[in-house]
Amino acid sequence: MEILRPHLQRYWQEIVGAVLAVIVAAVTALWQPHLLQAVLSAILTNDGVLVKRYGIELIVVALIGILAGVANVFFAARLAQGVTSDLREETYRKIQTFSFGNIEHFSSGSLVVRLINDMNQITNFVMTLVMQLIRVPVLFVGSFILGVVTIPRLWWVEVSLITIIILVAYFIFKRMGALFERVQTYMDKVNLQVKEELQGIRVVKSFNQEGKQQADFNQTSEQLNQVDLVIGYLFSASFPIFTLVSYLGVALAIYLVAQTVTIHPQEIAALSAYITYLTILTMAIIIGGMTSMAFSRGLVSLGRIKEVLVTKPDVEFEQSGFKGKLQGNVTFKEVSFAYPDAKEGDLSLADISFQVQAGQMIGIVGATGAGKSTLAQLIARLYDPTAGTIEIDGHDLKTLSEETLRQTVSFVLQKALLFSGTIESNLKQGKYDATSEELERAIGIAQAAEFVNRYQEGLGHEIEERSANLSGGQKQRLSIARGVVGQPPILILDDSTSALDAKSEKLVQEALAKHLQNTTTFIIAEKIVSVLKADQILVLDQGRLVAKGTHQELLASSPLYQEIYVSQKAKERMVAVDD
Repeated sequence: MEILRPHLQRYWQEIVGAVLAVIVAAVTALWQPHLLQAVLSAILTNDGVLVKRYGIELIVVALIGILAGVANVFFAARLAQGVTSDLREETYRKIQTFSFGNIEHFSSGSLVVRLINDMNQITNFVMTLVMQLIRVPVLFVGSFILGVVTIPRLWWVEVSLITIIILVAYFIFKRMGALFERVQTYMDKVNLQVKEELQGIRVVKSFNQEGKQQADFNQTSEQLNQVDLVIGYLFSASFPIFTLVSYLGVALAIYLVAQTVTIHPQEIAALSAYITYLTILTMAIIIGGMTSMAFSRGLVSLGRIKEVLVTKPDVEFEQSGFKGKLQGNVTFKEVSFAYPDAKEGDLSLADISFQVQAGQMIGIVGATGAGKSTLAQLIARLYDPTAGTIEIDGHDLKTLSEETLRQTVSFVLQKALLFSGTIESNLKQGKYDATSEELERAIGIAQAAEFVNRYQEGLGHEIEERSANLSGGQKQRLSIARGVVGQPPILILDDSTSALDAKSEKLVQEALAKHLQNTTTFIIAEKIVSVLKADQILVLDQGRLVAKGTHQELLASSPLYQEIYVSQKAKERMVAVDD
């Protein structure tokens, strides 16, 4: 509940309105049976004046109750929607501060469910809180007292009714609380499976795996369905049981009054009011049980949201961190790194040290899994090193402000990710206030102008969801353009030309060398030909820096580099012969 408190305080007017309205609605509901009893008593005594008077009062009280009920729903809805909207925004902002490690811990599918399904449960929770939390106790206590006042000798009927219904509600709703936790877990799994299948639909269809994917989804969906069915069965069984107990109480009251009607004739007029109070008492207990169930489900969702909000980002920036222009000198000092979920001692990078001067081009090569991308992610501070320090212009990355670091380091991933929107809106993610000239310069460097200018809308061309209307090479070139549009002091290209043909890749590299002479460029490449002109090449093997130097120096001194180079040359000759 503590995560709701600051948001509830912002809507104190809605809370006051909802509380006052629900109290008025509850009081009018309790007063109507009393007026009905007065009307019946007046009818039995043939007093027309009192019948008219109490009849008018009954109508007025009913109208007041209706208006109060409408007001309660109005204020409760405003409160619930406002609080949920604010909490959703707070949670989304928190997610934006997460590092890669935090996202992987929760999984993107689970975070989506928390932002949508769990927030819907919290909306219902807040609605129930202000609509029923006060109403139920007022109706329960009021109907019990007024029932005893109406026919005092039948007090034990109410006590018996309360005991039976509370025992039944306890056993039913207690089980539902555990079931709701399972529902949210299965919803996470369903959402994750759907997301992965839709994102990888080409792979699924290419390998004819539709049947297996369908079977996996059906299994998880059936698990969710079974839990939902159990909840449904409990719901469907609870109402008939509650109704049966209530009717038995009413029947017992009628029977007892009928047995002594000659002794207590005044109870004939009071019987209708007493039955109404019994009904209100029963409904108060039932609504209380339903409220506790909604609370149970809401508390589960609140717990899942709280888990996100209290999670400390693996990578945190100091608000008082260094702010200023950096040139791009990079230094690694005995840097080691292990992923958060790695076993103890299982390092992805171990004791890496090197120094890079601003404006240099650095190649990073090595076998798959050698730690090339991991090293690049550390430069962009997507992760923090487990040991050692990384410096830019002598400043430890941890002492830089987030704004400064993001303006200094631009990261172009191998898997080009573009968002739905226009080409221009995607490029401006690299620099939100980029001018038309800067955008044109960026697409020129990335060799994207040739296809962008063919579009009638040019930079205003719409990119579809998951950039489905672009080829792999086009996406990579636009991704490179987004990376260079801000003219960053440090540019990291993580195998980001893998989808380009040899000619386009060469043109991109020549443009980068020509237009980004003052930019420190890290090129992660599978092909050595991509880094031949680098000022320095880092050779990684199983997370260790085993060699560094120029291409010629490494050919003369590094057996691993020689092995990679010779094997790639052999493959090129085989391809040439086949052609």
